[in-house]
Amino acid sequence: MNLEHIEGQNKGEILLFALSTCGWCKKTRMLLEEIGAAYDYIYVDLTEGDERSDVLKNMKKWNKSLSFPTLVINNEKSITGFDKEGILEALK
Repeated sequence: MNLEHIEGQNKGEILLFALSTCGWCKKTRMLLEEIGAAYDYIYVDLTEGDERSDVLKNMKKWNKSLSFPTLVINNEKSITGFDKEGILEALK
């Protein structure tokens, strides 16, 4: 996967599956940046071919319905949708 990285404080391994056109995905990114967390993200709608297949296969492990945003924390927990309290609790 061709991930984009945002610098910040290490609050664990954070991966965001998002769509470039999704308002809730943007709110999730803004929240992560507000709390100063380092994270990786990928805009799934901007991937193509084999990369898209790989991304969706990886995402499906965490969110069978493939809804956005999907946030994966430390390869242990996933949060789907914009859940401000859930994100803040998981990253405190």
